[in-house]
Amino acid sequence: MANSDPFSMSTMLNSLQQQLRLSTATEPTNPTVAPPPPPPRGIPIAIPPPGFTQPCGTLQELEMRLQWMFNLMTNNEEDDDNAPPFKEMISKLDRRELQGMASLLTSDSDYFLEIARNNNGSNRLQILLGKSDDVDAFISAAILRRFLHVMTDKNALYVAIRGLRVFNEENKESYYEQILHHALRLASHRYGCISLNNIITDLDHPYYREQLLELLAQNALWLSNDASGNFVVQHLLKQNNLRCTKNIAINLYGHCVDLSFKKYGSYIVEKLLEKDESMEVVVLELLKCDGDRLMRLARHEFGNFVVGKALRVTQKEMIRAHQFRGLVNKLVPFLQFFRRSRGSNIAAILESVLQILVS
Repeated sequence: MANSDPFSMSTMLNSLQQQLRLSTATEPTNPTVAPPPPPPRGIPIAIPPPGFTQPCGTLQELEMRLQWMFNLMTNNEEDDDNAPPFKEMISKLDRRELQGMASLLTSDSDYFLEIARNNNGSNRLQILLGKSDDVDAFISAAILRRFLHVMTDKNALYVAIRGLRVFNEENKESYYEQILHHALRLASHRYGCISLNNIITDLDHPYYREQLLELLAQNALWLSNDASGNFVVQHLLKQNNLRCTKNIAINLYGHCVDLSFKKYGSYIVEKLLEKDESMEVVVLELLKCDGDRLMRLARHEFGNFVVGKALRVTQKEMIRAHQFRGLVNKLVPFLQFFRRSRGSNIAAILESVLQILVS
């Protein structure tokens, strides 16, 4: 089957005449596929079709099984009062039946992907994972064949995330290689960044974790300015990884003020101010900032939170008293502009300091 063609049952059946399960597949340039037709009336979805674990004798038998499987995986259980819950049905299948089910599910890349992209399909694939090494092997191979499409779909991505939690180490390493190769592409994708953040949280392999964090930290500036990538940088800073945080701070030095004028960029800079290993980078850049520009930042709808936090964190620690005084000295001349503006929080801090000096 040409991967660039829309999905259809007939084209898939043609490709499966010689073998039920394709050994290899490439990702299509057009990921949009149409679901197969619903099962013929009268085919129960609560139990496997007759001879489920036996080889298909005809294309008609194969079509019936594929249609039954698609409906089983994607239908709403509440729409069929006679069908038992999916978990209950799966619990009654033996290893051979589960293996046959996984083989059928992964017999074609487009077919598997369409099920994984369905909300019900995604949930049920996650239920299947971890049942046996055979099932995991089939689904793992299917995900890897369409890795980017799975990892960047709002429903399918959770199948891969579940897989990474239950697969054996051999399967996991294949994933890690793909993750490293596509990390920046995932980080800058609306749903890919969700996949990547989950991976960052769960990845416990020392080598691959170090490689991934290093790669993302080196690209922190580009990611911080990206609509999706900034969420990855924020998530990295929540990991309390000293080396990663330092690397992010180093790569953002000289750009913290610019980022502070942006909504999500300001969140990143605030998080840098919360860490001892990165606070210095932000404060030094603010101290070097031109007075007028610092004043504009302090009155900005996002920047005022950064300047306010910089004042608070330097005021708390005695070892940073000189930095706090430096910020106050740069800001006091503009005190009148901060009152009754977005910089009112900064005005309150400055006025409290002046009151102490006067008293």
